[in-house]
Amino acid sequence: MQPSRRAALYLRISLDATGEMLAIDRQREDCLRICDERGWTIVGEFVDNSVSASDERKKRPGYDALISAYDAGSFDALACYDLDRLTRQPRQLEDWIDRAKTGQLVIVTANGEADLSTDGGMLFARIKLAVARGEVDRKSARQKRALQQRADMGRPPLGVRLTGYTTTGEIVESEAVLIRRIFEEFSHGESLKGIAARFEAEGIKTRRGGRWNYSSISSILRNPRYAGLAIYKGEVTGKPGNWEPLVSEDQFALVQARLADPRRKTNKIGTHRRHLGSGLFLCCDCGSRIYAWSGNRYRCPNACLVRSIAPVDAYVISVIKARLSLTDVLARMRRAPAESATPLEAESRALRARLELIENDYDAGHIDGRRYSVATEKIRVELQDIERRLAAISGTAPLVELLSRPDPAAAFDDLTLMAQRTVLDSLMTVILRPGKHGDRRFNPATVPIHWNGANSLA
Repeated sequence: MQPSRRAALYLRISLDATGEMLAIDRQREDCLRICDERGWTIVGEFVDNSVSASDERKKRPGYDALISAYDAGSFDALACYDLDRLTRQPRQLEDWIDRAKTGQLVIVTANGEADLSTDGGMLFARIKLAVARGEVDRKSARQKRALQQRADMGRPPLGVRLTGYTTTGEIVESEAVLIRRIFEEFSHGESLKGIAARFEAEGIKTRRGGRWNYSSISSILRNPRYAGLAIYKGEVTGKPGNWEPLVSEDQFALVQARLADPRRKTNKIGTHRRHLGSGLFLCCDCGSRIYAWSGNRYRCPNACLVRSIAPVDAYVISVIKARLSLTDVLARMRRAPAESATPLEAESRALRARLELIENDYDAGHIDGRRYSVATEKIRVELQDIERRLAAISGTAPLVELLSRPDPAAAFDDLTLMAQRTVLDSLMTVILRPGKHGDRRFNPATVPIHWNGANSLA
């Protein structure tokens, strides 16, 4: 008669399609039968249902608890359906071999006792695991090749479907409307946080019934599949997809350029704002960007001046609307774009990468300050030129939307605050000067306005 032992059961299945744990139940029955035949006492059961053992990075709560229980001396016998249910990792198998050799642990499987304390038992276990591991690797290679082939053929990737499409690439119009709106509002100057807040205020939920946030909005804006671009391992393959895009490639490229714009982080341009000129107006003395302070005032960060927000914003808006009423300005804005945004956006990324390399070389002491200044200044000039060209290309910018209205000046009032800020930033540079102390009358001379680039009447 075999000596009585304290036995633990480990039960695992990689995929439980129904969630009914029927495979786990079958494993339990076989393991209980083996332990009963040997007269062992069951002291614990550890289960990982629908958890793969092929990926060593994947957490297996039941397996981790099993190890902790053994280290605590809770059992000296282990029953499992098969060795590959216990582990598919060579390193983990060696750990169990060590436990069997040094701790007198007995491991039993439904196919018989796996005596890891003998040379023959260890050889059998290692060969069995190697064969199983080899099949996993071959299956993985086949799956990766199939996914790459799908991407090369322009087919949508398998797995969780993309919002706006079915798993086979057909458009789900009720969701596609929201996707187009996200791209449109961001192109119009709205912030990630602002779009999420508007959806929340309107009671719009994600397709899973959750709440929108800036992260989910950002993920959508960065996904090339919405522009009809095939991807593999998160990278654009350069081949068109065989599904209908929800946005144009140019609009997608413009959105990527805005997302990558470092000014969104350093000067917070394009991030959520509550006042028209916050982060856009400039101080007349030091040139710093002026921000809202104490709710109803603009303030220079260097304390050069403080101005009341309401009269300044009202004046700037009146000037913008007056300018939008001029036909020659509208004619300048209506000029058709002469180039595509996609190559410009790629050139912009390349220039930013060069700029980062130069900054790294300077930090590491490979170049001196003079060479750093010369190199970075040249790249920054090129970047500014590209950004101006990208802005001129945009076919969905608020300025173009205004031109489609019978009365562009009146339509300006219907834009969101972030879209109004985009119009302001495109048209003009606003300088703030200190008001006359004690004078409550607003003086337009304290808010000089310089018209920008191609929009100037000069």
